Amino acid sequence: MGFRAPLNSMTVTEIDIAEPPAPDTRKFRNPETTATGAARASVRLLSLDTLWINTGTLCNITCANCYIESSPTNDRLSYITANEVAVYLDEIAALNMSTTQISFTGGEPFMNPQFCDMAAVALARGFKVLVLTNAMQPLMRAPIMKDMIALKDLYPEQMTLRVSLDHFTKSLHEEERGPGTWSIALKGLGWLSSNGFDLAVAGRTCWGESEDLSRKGYARLFAQNDLKIDAFDPASLLLFPEMDANADIPEITVDCWELLGKRPDDMMCASSRMVVKRKGDASPIVLPCTLLPYEGRFDMGATLESARGRVMLNHPHCAKFCVLGGGSCSG
Repeated sequence: MGFRAPLNSMTVTEIDIAEPPAPDTRKFRNPETTATGAARASVRLLSLDTLWINTGTLCNITCANCYIESSPTNDRLSYITANEVAVYLDEIAALNMSTTQISFTGGEPFMNPQFCDMAAVALARGFKVLVLTNAMQPLMRAPIMKDMIALKDLYPEQMTLRVSLDHFTKSLHEEERGPGTWSIALKGLGWLSSNGFDLAVAGRTCWGESEDLSRKGYARLFAQNDLKIDAFDPASLLLFPEMDANADIPEITVDCWELLGKRPDDMMCASSRMVVKRKGDASPIVLPCTLLPYEGRFDMGATLESARGRVMLNHPHCAKFCVLGGGSCSG
């Protein structure tokens, strides 16, 4: 139902604001076919370039649109341990996989008491390490800061920290992350930059701004705060499309690749997997990617060997974020 101006308001023209369509409940049901009966698109694992480790869903803040619903109380994904991470690194070596990067996400990784240990294990084995963080209080504790500087110095150019800064203005960043989060995040970014860490920033594109406007806005912010980040380098400033599993998203069929000018081999699940430990489970499991932590139908078993199978694009995030939005958490 649209909104219409009052009939007796002679100076106001009639306004009709269309409501977004409700999602079609027939979609994303059958892993093999779409709601129209067309063959569903899928992605094969070409090589495991990146292994993602979810350190746990606990976070120091609650964001308005966090796809994984991280918060100070959400422990649906338990803290993974350094020993459990090492098991997967052992398997990479045993299977002679081509993995070059171990990426850590949460929640907030620095809340996991064993985070620095698991980062050290990955770095010691020669992997590049990517850490997704909000650069707030969990990072800015004296013991953690000391350990992180030690790791950076011991393994130069192997570790990158990607800091979530949703917008280049305080008001819109805090619209997402809450009051008081802006100055703390900038302080953490400043500490990382001044101490020579390799940095990237992750922003959002949900405010309808052009990419050029966004990058120029971030460039001004980085310059004003003496942050050594290139806003015009897509690997240094990543701008992610918004995800809404409740929106009416088109399903991706095998014919869509050619129609959209996209390739399945360029999708995130063609080169990565994610390890999570769900609350109550005795051991971690492997999932296709970072976007589906709670979707049991996407579980691929407890080992990397079992997770080599084809991924059916049977979720709205597959369509909107990866295929249509062109997003990739790996950067």
